[in-house]
Amino acid sequence: MSGIYIHIPFCKKACHYCNFHFSTNLNLQSAVIASIVKEIEIQRHYLNNDKIQTIYFGGGTPSVLNKVEIEGILSAIYKFHDVIDDVEITLEANPDDLTAIKLKDLHQAGINRLSIGVQSFEDKDLDWMNRSHNVEQAYNSIKFAQDIGISNISIDLIFGCPTNSDEIWYKNLSQTNDLNVPHISCYGLTVEPNTALEKMIKLGKKEAPDEGRYADQFSSTVKVLNEFGYDHYEISNYAKDEKYSKHNTHYWLQKKYLGVGPAAHSFNGKERQWNVSHNSKYIAQIDNGQVPFEKELLKPKDIFNEYLLTGLRTKWGCHKSNLAFLGDDHKQQFLYTVDSLIHSGDIIENANHYVLSSQGKLMADNIIATLFYDHN
Repeated sequence: MSGIYIHIPFCKKACHYCNFHFSTNLNLQSAVIASIVKEIEIQRHYLNNDKIQTIYFGGGTPSVLNKVEIEGILSAIYKFHDVIDDVEITLEANPDDLTAIKLKDLHQAGINRLSIGVQSFEDKDLDWMNRSHNVEQAYNSIKFAQDIGISNISIDLIFGCPTNSDEIWYKNLSQTNDLNVPHISCYGLTVEPNTALEKMIKLGKKEAPDEGRYADQFSSTVKVLNEFGYDHYEISNYAKDEKYSKHNTHYWLQKKYLGVGPAAHSFNGKERQWNVSHNSKYIAQIDNGQVPFEKELLKPKDIFNEYLLTGLRTKWGCHKSNLAFLGDDHKQQFLYTVDSLIHSGDIIENANHYVLSSQGKLMADNIIATLFYDHN
C-alpha cells in the first residue's frame, strides 16, 4: 500500500511562523492545478502499480481549492492508480474557509478526513500568529463538518506561543476533547529561518518563545491528553480509538509515497526526490512534459538512519531485528550508545523494540542523531 501527497502552494494570508512553500498571490492557482493533474499522469508509474491507501492534500492551504479543482485532481488519481475502496482522503483546511456550503462541497468531492489548522481557541494567540480566522470560525468549522458527516477530523494546535499561558493551553486541550475531535497534532512553536517571525524577533517587534514554557507545555500536553483518553502515538500526534493519520503513519513507517505539485517530496523505498519550489518554473516544465525535480539515491546507511529518525518518533519504535544491517563494529557502538540512553532515561527497551521515553521525546532529534550510522 502506498500514498499520494498533493502540495497546494497557495494561502490567502501568510502566517508569521510558516516556512513551507506557498504564495499569497492566487493568480497562478488554475495553472498549477492543471499542471498537478498532468504530473499525476507523467508520474503514474512511480509507485510500481501499488494500491493507493491514502491521498493527502497539503500546503499551503488546500481549502482555497473549489469543488471542481478537487474533483479534477482526484479523477486523475483514480484514472492512473488503483485506489482502494476505503481510501483515506485528507484535506488540510483553514477554519475560515470551512463554511457549511464549502464543507458540503468537500464531502461531495470525496474528502473524508479533515486536518483543520485551528492552532488556538484564543483570539490573542491567533492575532500573534497572524492567522486568518478567529475562535468562532474555529468552533464552527468543527461543528459544521461533524453535522454534514465528516467525523474523522484532526486539528492542529500550537503551544509555546508567548501569548499562550498554561491556563490557555489547558483550555485548548480541554475544548478539543469536549468537541469530540478524535485526532490532535500539537506542535511547539519554533522560529524557522527566513520567516517573518524570525525577522520580527530580531527587530524586537515580537517576543521570542521561551524554552522553559515549551518544555513545560509539552509535558503537560502528554499528561492531559492521556487523561482524556488520547493515545500519544507519535511525538506531535495523539488519537482516540486508533484514529491515527494513515497517511502520515506511512511516512513514519517508511512506506512509499508519491508527491505531486511544487515542492512536493516522493519516496519509493530506494530514492527520494523533490520538486522545484517555484510555481512558474514548475508549470513551465510540466507543460514540456517533464517533472522538475532533484533526486537522491539513498545509501543503506541513509535508509537505516531514516528508519531511526522516523521510527523512534512513534510509539512502535525501532525493531531490534533491523540492527542486523549493522556490521559488528557499528552494532557494538549502537548498543553502547543505546545503553547509555537507557540509563539516562531517554530510551526504553522492550522485548523487541526501542522506544523514546517521555523525557526523550522532548529532545528527540538530538537523541536520535547520536544513534545514526557513522555518527562518529
